[in-house]
Amino acid sequence: MSRLQQRFSALKQANRAALVTFVTGGDPDYATSLAILKGLPEAGADVIELGMPFTDPMADGPAIQLANIRALNNKQTLAKTLQMVREFREGNTDTPLVLMGYFNPIHHYGVDKFISEAKAAGVDGLIVVDLPPEHNDDLCAPAQAAGIDFIRLTTPTTDDKRLPTVLNGSSGFVYYVSVAGVTGAGAATLEHVEEAHARLRRHTDLPVCIGFGIRTPEHAAQIAKRAEGVVVGSALVDQIANAESPTQAIDGVLGLCQQLAEGVRNARL
Repeated sequence: MSRLQQRFSALKQANRAALVTFVTGGDPDYATSLAILKGLPEAGADVIELGMPFTDPMADGPAIQLANIRALNNKQTLAKTLQMVREFREGNTDTPLVLMGYFNPIHHYGVDKFISEAKAAGVDGLIVVDLPPEHNDDLCAPAQAAGIDFIRLTTPTTDDKRLPTVLNGSSGFVYYVSVAGVTGAGAATLEHVEEAHARLRRHTDLPVCIGFGIRTPEHAAQIAKRAEGVVVGSALVDQIANAESPTQAIDGVLGLCQQLAEGVRNARL
């Protein structure tokens, strides 16, 4: 079993959802970002998504766009992001880690080189938001052949006719984008989330993780009652943006992560 399968299987046995956290690699700088990354599991993150900075993150809202700019301004590269994963794995061999981003940097780096180095570093999955299933051969198929899960995004506009195509070849989990729009946008109603989760369940046995617009422990708990995972990104990234020092950034992200984890872990009690 992969790390993702092991983690979701264990959480199912424990009757609770996963807290999936997102931060951008190298935001606000390498050392601070690495300290945050290393601290997330102890703060309650069950799965970590690590963003690969890119100059044109079209699916992301202002908070994560600015995180990309901060990271790139501090010379973060895809090679450095892979190095962060290697350093993370020196102290943590259990927590699933997923790289999230766009295809352009991977294509520029070289797909075969990227997959080989990502696997060796300890990457468990990929979310590449601008690569549709019609282009599975470009990255999805070779990544899965190397043992790296390829996680698909589905949205409120992904209808029942399109869903089987989107889910074909998916592995790890399904990321349901609960609002139409960019990251950090307004939150979906719980009724919508329940309907969407039930619809996805008819199409796949993979865990369904729901994100976009989840910012508080209370909201995370509400989603955790209904889905296999809760994804929080912009709210954590905002802690970095608003910090006046590296220490404040680290404490802010990990403190909020602890609060979110408590909400998620108590949701079904």
